[in-house]
Amino acid sequence: MINSDSTRRGFLGGALTAAGLGAAAPTSAAPAADDLKLGVASYSLRQFQRGLAIKMMQRLNVPYICIKEFHLPYSSTPEEAARAAKEFARGGLKIVGGGVIYMQRDDDEDVRRYFEYAKSAGMPLIVGAPSQQSLPRVEKFVKQYNIPVAIHNHGPEDKQFPTPESVLKAIQGMDPRVGLCIDAGHTTRTGANLLDSIRAAGSRLLDFHIKDLKDLRDGKSQVPVGDGAMPVVDIFKLLKQMNFQGYVNLEYEIEADDPLLGMAKSFAYMRGVLAGLRGASS
Repeated sequence: MINSDSTRRGFLGGALTAAGLGAAAPTSAAPAADDLKLGVASYSLRQFQRGLAIKMMQRLNVPYICIKEFHLPYSSTPEEAARAAKEFARGGLKIVGGGVIYMQRDDDEDVRRYFEYAKSAGMPLIVGAPSQQSLPRVEKFVKQYNIPVAIHNHGPEDKQFPTPESVLKAIQGMDPRVGLCIDAGHTTRTGANLLDSIRAAGSRLLDFHIKDLKDLRDGKSQVPVGDGAMPVVDIFKLLKQMNFQGYVNLEYEIEADDPLLGMAKSFAYMRGVLAGLRGASS
């Protein structure tokens, strides 16, 4: 974690000047009524404590955040979680989910604690990674807490849910609040057709993680969105056609100590794509 105030100011000032971004201000980048909602998976800011992560998001002018435990530990008391939620709100940020949360133990107490954590923080969605064994138990708590779970696929290395299709197969017949968080990069790395996976998910698609790769089969080739081979225009066009009501959250896994410029570039590109799609439909 970065703790020095002078280091923080220097990092933010230099990076933001280079990115052409202004001084911190309450976030106000609400999308047009028919636009996709762009947010940040806070894993992208994992090297920065909560207060600084909030400031960085203000400078990116992104209003939606899916919180990873780096910015709200699972060990937080309900009171601590509620205070953290207010801190995000004061910063102009809307909590749209939490995760990825691993709920792989097939045990009531273990699964319940994550739902209590989400409830205390006001998370409307859990982006989860259950096991095949714990999935029915997770569904039980989805019903009890009325907090949907979007299962995040993690690519070829994931022995539980490598692809969106593997998630769809496992949740067939389950409560509709059990769905998918499709990760664009992990999906293409399996060789699956990402657009076909999105179509197949349909109404089960509850959340979406966007990233870009120079080589769609190589996770180590990640670059800012727009610099790689990810078919971002086609993805956004399809999500809009499907009337996707969830969030498209940037998960920027590279440059962990210095992510702001790459994230700013990613959002500039994605906003340009959305503007182009609006123009094409007008």
